[in-house]
Amino acid sequence: MAAAALPGWSRAQGFPSKPVTIVVPTAAGGGNDAMVRTIAQKLGQLLGQPVVVDNRPGANGAIAAEAVARAQADGHTLMLGYIATHALNPALQKLRYDPVKSFEAIGLIGYSPTVLVTNPSVAAKNAGELVQLLKSQPGKIAYASAGNGTAPHVAAELFKMATRTDILHVRYKGSAPALTDTLGGTTQMMFPSFFTAYPYIKSGRLKAIGIAGPKRASQMKELPTLKEQGIANVDISQWYGLFAPAKTPRPIIEQISKALNAVLNDPAIIAKLEDQGLDVEASTPAQFGDYVASEIKRWQQLIQQAGITAD
Repeated sequence: MAAAALPGWSRAQGFPSKPVTIVVPTAAGGGNDAMVRTIAQKLGQLLGQPVVVDNRPGANGAIAAEAVARAQADGHTLMLGYIATHALNPALQKLRYDPVKSFEAIGLIGYSPTVLVTNPSVAAKNAGELVQLLKSQPGKIAYASAGNGTAPHVAAELFKMATRTDILHVRYKGSAPALTDTLGGTTQMMFPSFFTAYPYIKSGRLKAIGIAGPKRASQMKELPTLKEQGIANVDISQWYGLFAPAKTPRPIIEQISKALNAVLNDPAIIAKLEDQGLDVEASTPAQFGDYVASEIKRWQQLIQQAGITAD
């Protein structure tokens, strides 16, 4: 009944005939997992079958992406894709999936800028003070990343080049342990997505220094960008969207896309996602596909120019 109420709604014949699974490339309990679970129940109501979440972390999202690329192309297995799985990984490592040819783009969910945060014990209130501190202690202050080639790693390397600072890189197997050690002070700084860090910034457990993106976060307008603080060329906004395996029938893609967009236009869902730190933005499959292609090209060029590697 809910699906029938959508303008222009049409069902692909026989779909869905069983629960739909969204594979999430990160561990349960993190920001990406919370985002998908916020969407899943309403999406299931519109599709007429439960939507379940399958967390498959590892290899900067490549494990999940490979699994979905090999899945049956019938719409019952989808994937939360983001900047790592579809833009950074292709530029940094050999993959057993193609970010374009192995998938069908369904639609964008939203954006989250990268944010530079420090443990509250770090004696810097803004980017300028932090750079001075880093230059006074070369190689002694550590930044945490979710692993080589991840968005926090790439952002930090761009920051190091832009500021000509020497910061110790401590690699973790995922964002959760990296964030835990930054919260605890084992590492002093990190470049997580605003979406991931926002709850800890609100609670005072992390200190926000600046947004590593083109504009301020809508949830925290008072926090300036790094560019506004005199540090240019550190721009790594993270995005999230749904994908299906390649050759999934177009009517199924359109059906899921319409349902997803209906979810993302629900005021209650928007409020929940924005409170988590996500800027919600829906799209058509074609718009999302074009955006992903532009991101792949952009990051291949930037990573090559910067000499960043996953080793």
